[in-house]
Amino acid sequence: MKVNLLTYTPDPERTVACAAKLCYSPASIDTVYEGLTPEKTEDFIHMLNSLGHESPIEHASFTFGIEGVSRSLLAQITRHRIASFSVQSQRYVREKRFEFVAPPEIAALPEAMEEFQTAMEEDARHYERLTEILQEKHKKALMDQGLEEAAAKKKAEKMAIEDARFVLPNACATKMICTMNARELRHFFSHRCCNRAQWEIRELATRMLALAKEAAPGLFETAGPPCLRGSCPEGKMSCGKAAQVREKFAGLRGGAL
Repeated sequence: MKVNLLTYTPDPERTVACAAKLCYSPASIDTVYEGLTPEKTEDFIHMLNSLGHESPIEHASFTFGIEGVSRSLLAQITRHRIASFSVQSQRYVREKRFEFVAPPEIAALPEAMEEFQTAMEEDARHYERLTEILQEKHKKALMDQGLEEAAAKKKAEKMAIEDARFVLPNACATKMICTMNARELRHFFSHRCCNRAQWEIRELATRMLALAKEAAPGLFETAGPPCLRGSCPEGKMSCGKAAQVREKFAGLRGGAL
């Protein structure tokens, strides 16, 4: 897994403080930035955090580059709908010798990993064979329609992989660019940094949080699983490790623990 913070709103905390100031003072648009020193900016961020007033933090957005994650993770992260995703397409990009993500529980057992590796290799063979069969069919049909061989072959390949991709596994690795505003990020971190989240998206969320905290420490000061801010809301489903979780996230900075 590789995660980079590609870009974000310049001076995100001051932008948020500007929006908050407009809500709580008679400032005009022309003067709203006046007097927003680093100290005043920090005061506004702390005030918003203490009040639970989250709409101003939507004015700061963060864009992450993510690769080496599974299509299984993709199905989970795109459930966070107040976000923008650009994902490498299996319809237009051929998955030749595709990379895959192996769950740690499988990777830790040689027998299980051997079975998993065999399954990946079989999927790859089926994908390539289906692509060949379908490409040949489409190429012939396109040439019968008058298309030259080289152009027919190229177009036929795109048509073939559109259907051949159906045999690719959830483990197949993918890449994406993801943008969320700070409010949605905090919501994302609350759910996906929790010990009850699935292992892969939990690792991704934790890395994203470390990068976000480095860029805007005030905005993400209390971000993370709910037990950082109070009691665990999971009831009998709780992991029961709130103290360890708090200790872990207290040291989270700069993309890593």
